[in-house]
Amino acid sequence: MLGEIPESEVGRMNAHADLPVYRTLQTTVFGGVATVTLNRPARRNAVGDGMRDELADAYRRCDAADDVRVIVLTGAPPAFCSGADLTAGERTFAAPGAGFSAAGVDVPAFTLNKPVIAAVNGHAIGLGLTLALQCDVRIFAADATYGVVQVRRGVVGDAYSHWVLPRLVGVARAAEVLLTGATFDGHRAVELGLGSRVLPADEVLPAAQALAADIATNTAPMSVAASKRLLWDAFDLDHAAVGARETEIHLALMGHDDAAEGVRAHLERRTPRWSGRPVDPTR
Repeated sequence: MLGEIPESEVGRMNAHADLPVYRTLQTTVFGGVATVTLNRPARRNAVGDGMRDELADAYRRCDAADDVRVIVLTGAPPAFCSGADLTAGERTFAAPGAGFSAAGVDVPAFTLNKPVIAAVNGHAIGLGLTLALQCDVRIFAADATYGVVQVRRGVVGDAYSHWVLPRLVGVARAAEVLLTGATFDGHRAVELGLGSRVLPADEVLPAAQALAADIATNTAPMSVAASKRLLWDAFDLDHAAVGARETEIHLALMGHDDAAEGVRAHLERRTPRWSGRPVDPTR
């Protein structure tokens, strides 16, 4: 958590990943973990005021920075993200503007090389939840409210939710979420398969950052990047194609010193000293 980082470190952390000061986000980079906080608390972190573009920019910069190994996405308490900004009232969806896309953000989290962990520390409604579903891992606050409610607003789920949800939880459960627009708590979210853990709200971000720190320290950067890419790509591949990709990746990784370093570190019972970059070596 930011409060656990020495104040003297905060001013220089962002320089490592070349992150600017954003209007709608707060960012820190520490120990290989970039924490990106949706920061419009007066609007419960609703997506507006340029947040889409700023989040896409933060994702791009974090993905390009070799010193960033993992990204944690969270929201300024007490919400994660309340969805689209409804300030315009009934005109909210009436004038989408030129070049409108329902993708949510131009750089979906699942397209990045780095793992993205959603620390869903409070309410996540509509676009707020579908942005979290684009992440690789989700940890939910127990007592918050969640839902892909767009069909109750006269539109449909966005941010690739019709592609992501069936692959995460199956068609039947995806249909329950998308076609009813019903809301549920964190326990139900994990029961549905939307996340891996449910915790009290104030424990969500520390748990996500601890998981991120473990990945940043103990896993080989190239291995994680390749595994993440294959995990998402495997939805559209048959078993033979997945087997071929695993073989291709293994051959590329086994030729790198990290494959030797992982074994050395294990045998010597020390923290690995990885030299590979956080990119899929076969791409």
